Amino acid sequence: MPTIKDVALKAGVSATTVSRVLNNRGYLSEALKQRVYSAMEELNYRPNELARSLSRSRSNIIGLIIPLVSLPFFSELTSYIEEHAYLNGYKLLLCNSQQDKIKELEYIDMLRSSRVDGIIMGSHTLEVEAYRQMNLPLVTFDRQISPAIPYVCSDNYTGGQLATTLLIEKGCRKLAHIGGHPELNLLSNLRYEAFVETARQAGIWHTSLHTDNNSFDVLAYERLLEQLFREHPGIDGIFAGSDLIAAYALKACRESGRRVPADVRIVGYDGTALCSLNHPSITTIRQPMEEMGRLAVELILKQVEGTSVPSANILPVKLQEGSTT
Repeated sequence: MPTIKDVALKAGVSATTVSRVLNNRGYLSEALKQRVYSAMEELNYRPNELARSLSRSRSNIIGLIIPLVSLPFFSELTSYIEEHAYLNGYKLLLCNSQQDKIKELEYIDMLRSSRVDGIIMGSHTLEVEAYRQMNLPLVTFDRQISPAIPYVCSDNYTGGQLATTLLIEKGCRKLAHIGGHPELNLLSNLRYEAFVETARQAGIWHTSLHTDNNSFDVLAYERLLEQLFREHPGIDGIFAGSDLIAAYALKACRESGRRVPADVRIVGYDGTALCSLNHPSITTIRQPMEEMGRLAVELILKQVEGTSVPSANILPVKLQEGSTT
């Protein structure tokens, strides 16, 4: 493979000059830069990004750790994070933790060894101390770790209120919530808290079923819905903790002969493309995913520059009514 010395020889300059062109340091004429770029292209030279990051103390790479990229919410969120990172001159290094503590720790070590400029965390299997020891700019999704670590989330409580209130206004009198385990230290649990409080204040009967500590176990969703209709056949309103759970609820209703929305009304949460792909289309609480992705990148870059950032970054949600209510 060609080296920086080969480029220098081809361009008729010193290796130091080639390095200055690559790192955009000092004054260099456009004609000289073009000679170096032409030599690089002719030799098919590709700079060693790790070496360049060592020389300038930045890699222009952001690490992203999420539970499962196949999940609709994280898939769409990742797309927005990558887009806004790229627009700011950064590349994204994606890690899929699959809710495995050991795997998550290994990815953190790998990202630190790769000298990423910061890490965006969407996976939350580790204890707080593990995050504090990273010594890197950090942003988390839906988890408040400490006042020193910024987090991004939607207004989960308002979202839960909007969903539950809509079901009640549509005439539902036996409500169910299906979501992740409430003992997990996640801000998304505020959706469940809002569901309980809103139903209680309205005097509406309600119940809830939750997954175990793996809140992304899709097989568990089917089991919970079977259990729900078996134990409470009169359920007429379901607030699902995500659009994916809502899609499974729609499937369970169809398989059990329940009509949606005539017999059961369903509200999801996220606002992913999955909502419009189902028939009937799913009513949901839309999170501003693009804004969340943009903000996460912005918070990392501000920390890289040494700028202080707010800890809480809570964005508004909107009710998007489809045909399931």
